[in-house]
Amino acid sequence: MKDSLSCSHKSCVSIVPIFNHLQPEELNEVMQVVQNLSFNKDELVYHAEDISDALYIVNKGKIKIYRLSETGKEQLVRVLKPGDFTGELTLFKDKTATQEAYAEAIEPSSICMIQRNDFQELLLKYPSISLKVLTEFSNRLETSERQTTSFATEETDTRIAVFLSELIDKDGGNKKEQAVYLPMARKDLASYLGTTPETLSRQLKNFENNNLIKQENNRKIIILDLDKLLLV
Repeated sequence: MKDSLSCSHKSCVSIVPIFNHLQPEELNEVMQVVQNLSFNKDELVYHAEDISDALYIVNKGKIKIYRLSETGKEQLVRVLKPGDFTGELTLFKDKTATQEAYAEAIEPSSICMIQRNDFQELLLKYPSISLKVLTEFSNRLETSERQTTSFATEETDTRIAVFLSELIDKDGGNKKEQAVYLPMARKDLASYLGTTPETLSRQLKNFENNNLIKQENNRKIIILDLDKLLLV
């Protein structure tokens, strides 16, 4: 059982950008403070207002991070995949800091957790981890600012078209038709794009009627004409 847990911890920390640059002996030190947690689909990892005292790293599955408006409407912030992490922001605040969002498993998921004190000791011992965390902060800020600008300046159809284009494998060549896979359920995608599931479905159908895309199923979409899609 111990060997199994050790392998699980190693597979978790070794794929995380803030840790994967460490030497094997340094990774082993990180593994010593990792705890494994499992969550069923729709189970909450943490609630808004929970005391934030740990870093959560996705090992398997997907976790969605979202906020609730005053009216109770869900606004998706991002979806975490294996190698992604959350909870790091409040680790730099005082011990009474709380989560500002919700984290929920959107499929059966395995998470590696590192407690606040252990993580802060790692930051002090290995400054390179701090630099990696700052890089991630910068990337998330850029994404957030781009999303805010999109909400303020672009129509819904343009936001959807741009999102689909960003899913294209950039190394896939310049094929006329390219398949993309939605990384989340459509209701979550609608929330992320600042629209409703009904509007999202209607707009995708409109793209399809205009021979810009072909919907294979709920997740798979064939982009038939990217240039024209980005002109909507």
